[in-house]
Amino acid sequence: MTTPRQISAQQKFQPAYLALLENGELEQRVKRAYAHLEACDLCARYCRVDRRQGIQGAACRTGERAVVHSFGAHHGEEDPLRGWRGSGTLFFSWCNLRCIFCQNWEISQKGMGREVEPEELAHMMLELQAQGCHNINLVTPSHVVAQLLAAVHIAAGKGLRLPLVYNTGGYDSLEALALLDGVVDIYMPDMKYGDSETAHRYSHVRNYWEVNQAAVKEMHRQVGDLVIDEHGLAERGLLIRHLVLPGDLANTENVLKFVAEEISINSYVNIMSQYYPCYRAHDNPPLDRPISTEEHRHALALAAKYGLQRLDERQERRGWL
Repeated sequence: MTTPRQISAQQKFQPAYLALLENGELEQRVKRAYAHLEACDLCARYCRVDRRQGIQGAACRTGERAVVHSFGAHHGEEDPLRGWRGSGTLFFSWCNLRCIFCQNWEISQKGMGREVEPEELAHMMLELQAQGCHNINLVTPSHVVAQLLAAVHIAAGKGLRLPLVYNTGGYDSLEALALLDGVVDIYMPDMKYGDSETAHRYSHVRNYWEVNQAAVKEMHRQVGDLVIDEHGLAERGLLIRHLVLPGDLANTENVLKFVAEEISINSYVNIMSQYYPCYRAHDNPPLDRPISTEEHRHALALAAKYGLQRLDERQERRGWL
């Protein structure tokens, strides 16, 4: 049953995509996005493959239809997303990254899931809303921007009114982000590495740091700093995730310095401590071990050094401080 405070929050909030739905721009975005699929530039790999004809040559191994692994209420996300009824997550299969330590590698690298049409995606979004979730959380969406826009257009026309969360690995093209401008309410990018050489070695993509910086700047330009309502729920803005890696492979200082000096000192940042060896990490030391308490404390000290104070509060409850 929906709580009174949830009803109150929903009455005040209007997702960004409704304005584009009303003026017809959202429908035009769908058409333009599918045109991009024909020489795909909807992620920073720029494969230029015609994904409407098949997946041969596509790094994301996804054609005209999105592949979905699962969907449901998620209670493990950041507090402003999960609230008291959960974040409504849609997990997309495949990925434009090849992280050798991926903790969801069965989904991202093996592609476990099934193809769905935009109409079914829209139904999933509406089902998550009916369950009382606080938002629609699109997990690993970079390679399915066209399909998502089509689904949002359908769902919004049928009553979807939740904020959209774009939960990405951070290797996003500016072409894709232009299509999402005014559609996405909350951008939640990873900032995985503070240098491209390490990213190439462990995630097998080129120019990650340069691409990631440009993408996060554009995301912030679109939505600004994270806005949280009186009930503690995120409504709009940027939420950055940074996973601390053993041996400082993520170059955490570069990441946090960039966020503080080139994005916003008021950025909401989750400095994540939950790294553990997975997938092929055991063959690539120092990724073959969890991070230490001291490594995570050092990352938090770097955040303090650069004046970043809006950190995910769960860190204290986990006993890291």
